[in-house]
Amino acid sequence: MSPGDGLRLTQYAAGGGTPDPLPAAQLDALVEELVGFHHPGVLVGLGSDEDAAAVRLEATRDGSIAILSTAAFGTPIVDDPFDWGRIAAAHALSDIYAMGGTPLAAINLVGWPDAVLPRAVLAEVLRGGLSVLTQAGCSLAGGHSITAPEPLYGMALTGVADPDRLMRNDEARAGVPVSLTKPLGVGLLSQRHRMTGQRFEHAVTSMTTLNDTASRSAVVAGVRAATDVNGFGLLGHLAKMCRASGVSAVLDHGAVPYLEGAREALRDGYVSGRCRRNLDAVRALVETGAGIADDELLLLADAQTSGGLLLAGEIACGTVIGEFVPVTADGVRVGVR
Repeated sequence: MSPGDGLRLTQYAAGGGTPDPLPAAQLDALVEELVGFHHPGVLVGLGSDEDAAAVRLEATRDGSIAILSTAAFGTPIVDDPFDWGRIAAAHALSDIYAMGGTPLAAINLVGWPDAVLPRAVLAEVLRGGLSVLTQAGCSLAGGHSITAPEPLYGMALTGVADPDRLMRNDEARAGVPVSLTKPLGVGLLSQRHRMTGQRFEHAVTSMTTLNDTASRSAVVAGVRAATDVNGFGLLGHLAKMCRASGVSAVLDHGAVPYLEGAREALRDGYVSGRCRRNLDAVRALVETGAGIADDELLLLADAQTSGGLLLAGEIACGTVIGEFVPVTADGVRVGVR
């Protein structure tokens, strides 16, 4: 077997080709018990459910700096190993960009079924990841690998940011627009790809497009709240931001951009279990307007890989899809109109 002989890499992933993080409620319960020493330099850690940890270094003559640290890995989202490497790298880098940072160094994280998949395939995955790191101006500084029952790949990343201009989950304010910088739908198209082998080059292009330009634009515009839309879908990540910030939000479903073919994939039944679990997890918070059916909510809950930035603010390369609003007596809500 070689990288070019018709390999269906997604068929080796027990999770069905879509990275499937643990449910948010279960993660929150686990993390609540992880109380230990807190260094005074830690600006962002476990308690704020952010995209990356942030640690302030001692002030220098040129001002202070925050070190960002994060990690992301998963199973194959596409069959082509080089493209999977590219997507995984862009996905991992996105956490740094979501905080308003610049990536500096990456450590490869690899789990490989060595008895089943040739190392030539792994070489292609690593080569794809390196190509995106090079594009981002981020150094590959090392890695760690283990044998595993299914292919796993991702990165641990270190970056830097201005500690006074960090973009966080808990800084959204009522009256500020909700913006999105990439179209939704890669989860639905990836599910169709896994089931049929049909390739969607525009979905690969979306997933390998870095969030660097959007991040820089948001920082310059003074945006203080941001996250990236990934495994929990737009509704899940927006709900997390609303909870952390103590606000609600209202989405204009007609303004949300989708990749070509996403609605057709939904119509034809290519909906992952993850997408349905995402919707179930936030359904109690969602209030729908007249004519908003479950299909529309499934689109908004579609699990993304290397998705766009979700911003509390407006930038030129983003699409305004709604607004943050005050919390009422009913508590945090996400309206879809």
